[in-house]
Amino acid sequence: MTREHGILVGVDGSVASLHALDWATHEARTRGCGLRLVVAYALPSFTAASLDGGYAALDDDTIRAGAQSVLDEAMLQVERAGVPAEGRVVTGDAAAVLVDASRSVELAVVGTRGRGGFADRLLGTVSSALPAHSWCPTVVVPLRDAEGHPVDSDPPPVHPVRRIVVGVDGSPSAEAALRLAIHEAKVWEAELIAVSGVPVHAMTGVLAWLPSAVDHEQVLRDVAEGLDVVVDRALGGRSDVQVKRHVLDGTGAELLTEFSAATDLIVVGSRGRGGFAGLLLGSTSQAVLHHTRCPVMVVTARGAEDLGI
Repeated sequence: MTREHGILVGVDGSVASLHALDWATHEARTRGCGLRLVVAYALPSFTAASLDGGYAALDDDTIRAGAQSVLDEAMLQVERAGVPAEGRVVTGDAAAVLVDASRSVELAVVGTRGRGGFADRLLGTVSSALPAHSWCPTVVVPLRDAEGHPVDSDPPPVHPVRRIVVGVDGSPSAEAALRLAIHEAKVWEAELIAVSGVPVHAMTGVLAWLPSAVDHEQVLRDVAEGLDVVVDRALGGRSDVQVKRHVLDGTGAELLTEFSAATDLIVVGSRGRGGFAGLLLGSTSQAVLHHTRCPVMVVTARGAEDLGI
């Protein structure tokens, strides 16, 4: 697979997608790369009351013209920012189109209003489907106000990435996320914090296979030692990025969501599986995506392949 040095952005004309485009433009400028804008549309049909059980198809030319106007507006926004970009209008399901396009780029970016639930009803929206199936890391940019509430207009300004928090739990996907976070911290010259969580129920012996009394401080020390090993391995001896390490009580989802209130980018790994489980992101990444106040980069094992990071 040959990857281009560029960022894919899904655009649909909504305030949320244009806000995500603004974020991607800042990212592209910082990386020194271009953008690939994609507007995807399907050909819907609706039941016509005047027809006996028949369907009336909407005119393709009209829909395509509308999609082209959305792309033109987005291209103008990027042109004003001085970032090179190319764009295209594609017929097809938006999620499927973007997943296919993600094969040849380094990063994909989409926006969300953050109103969904249960992985937006089994990946019913692009912001849930793309991170789960993308061939590259995906950044989901939420459209929320300072208090974390979804908004319909007047998106907040996009700020430079000065603080990045990555969740680390010892899994391969988390290690891939850590490597991507280190790369992103280098690009932005940002502060990087690696966080591991210890669920409270694991401390209280609720789980049947744990002893009734657990040495809380010893568990934290053991996890901290493991975190140091993983971070040092990911750094590989490099000294140009410093990684702060924290082990805290709580689940990964709880901690990362809380950190998102004072962070510019959350990076989280998501385990990729086959079968039905593979249709969904892991519980941590799902929860973070639905509650975060800042952009979230989701990294799957497949998404980290061939990036050379």
